[in-house]
Amino acid sequence: MYDAVIIGGGHNGLVCAAYLARAGKKVAVLERRGVVGGAAVTQEFHPGFRNSVAAYTVSLLNPQIISDLKLSDHGFKLVERRAQNFLPAPDGSYLLTGEGRTRESVARLSGRDADTIDAFSRELEAIADVLRQFVLRAPPNIVDGFGISAVSEAFNALGTANILRRLSLEQQRNLLDLFTRSAGEMLDERFESDLVKALFGFDAIVGNYASPYAAGSAYVMLHHAFGEVNGKKGVWGHAIGGMGAITQAMALAARGHGAEITTDAGVREVIVEKDRATGVILDNGETIHARYVVSNVNPKLLYTRLVPEGALTGEFLARISRWRNGSGTFRMNVALSALPSFTALPGPGDHLTAGIIIAPSLGYMDRAWQDARAQGWSREPVVEVLIPSTLDDTLCPAGHHVASLFCQHVAPELPGGKSWDDHREEVADLMIATVDNYAPGFAASVRGRQILSPLDLERQFGLLGGDIFHGALTLNQLFSARPMLGHADYRGPLKGLYHCGSGAHPGGGVTGAPGHNAARVILGDHRTLFK
Repeated sequence: MYDAVIIGGGHNGLVCAAYLARAGKKVAVLERRGVVGGAAVTQEFHPGFRNSVAAYTVSLLNPQIISDLKLSDHGFKLVERRAQNFLPAPDGSYLLTGEGRTRESVARLSGRDADTIDAFSRELEAIADVLRQFVLRAPPNIVDGFGISAVSEAFNALGTANILRRLSLEQQRNLLDLFTRSAGEMLDERFESDLVKALFGFDAIVGNYASPYAAGSAYVMLHHAFGEVNGKKGVWGHAIGGMGAITQAMALAARGHGAEITTDAGVREVIVEKDRATGVILDNGETIHARYVVSNVNPKLLYTRLVPEGALTGEFLARISRWRNGSGTFRMNVALSALPSFTALPGPGDHLTAGIIIAPSLGYMDRAWQDARAQGWSREPVVEVLIPSTLDDTLCPAGHHVASLFCQHVAPELPGGKSWDDHREEVADLMIATVDNYAPGFAASVRGRQILSPLDLERQFGLLGGDIFHGALTLNQLFSARPMLGHADYRGPLKGLYHCGSGAHPGGGVTGAPGHNAARVILGDHRTLFK
């Protein structure tokens, strides 16, 4: 008998386990795959070449969690990119951002934009600073009736209001815009250079199967501004050893406090007795009982595949069945015999440590999305190239490199009944050719590749529709509505059932926040139940 059994050994499940075990609870983590870490893993994909398989870069991992779990003591080391972003254009111009670089680079494109970009960045940062205070706390939860829970949530709502009051009236207006408007509209109002608009617009479509002109895409842009690296806000970095080094450190922290972590242990069903979750049944038929069942999987997967249908109301099941997934993501890792040389900025340099964004305008991004919706994948795709071996020489042989390609847009499900199994290689060729158009010789330098279509991401990692966020970051799936109004407090509709994954607040990305917040709620409920 365990205090808690956690379904899924991804990073949020490991964080939740570590906090619960640190508090003295008996915890079991069950991972379907042969390795823990979920989508944040490092594996050899070509002889001698290792890379982060799915999740590939770091910024959103919460610093309090890094500190609380002493991840640095377990081998976690984070280094900052020497340049933040590099955006080449077909005409040979480019934008290079980072400390001491951004304003000068923007000025070469537009003097007006150079005068505007600092103010816009400060505007985003001021709002992100306030919203960071919501990351490690449950949002106000909507409850029926009037009782202790309603009073508690009223105080929570009051605390939320007090935090938001720290924003000026103009900042509150900007926040409303960011939650409801399109990134494209806001960027068109402020900037004139396509590359400058593309710099911010890319963050609005990362993991978001939508045009940058889609309502609500501005929030996704803001979501990616929450992060920091080694105390520097809004900066992105790389974990030495890849993303798997993060989750291995988390696993060591959890085990160090007594948590049991079992791999090759897929969960077939959540046991429900008298409207309470009391354990799980594994794929091999083994039964494990626990006071609390904690889900680190997509909410739709949990309730439509793992919880017995009769245990849920028809109303709840119908609504969770409409939970929207789909990132429009096609993920690749490639082994390279040499560094790429970009026509816009030839040769080696700090720009090769950056996020290299091939998407020179908002119009380009919009066409990529429309193309994918009509034909299954964009013929001129958006590709972010990251070359982590420029910062980490542990990933491949000397003189060689590895690159992550995060590609959009592709349809989560291909039209006309087509299968991704039949088109995976064709689309992979297109992605490499797209990079080669900007860095001639790139395709010839590829010695091996790993390909993950949306279908592969679902099969391997349980990311429904390839959704890297466990559910789209749309207004009806955020904050008090994540994963549903009435269940934003990490508690499911059954007693003893909790959510600790990215399908809970504050959403996707390698943050650890849902795992932290769920653990705090579970420990509070445990104290109440056994006081």
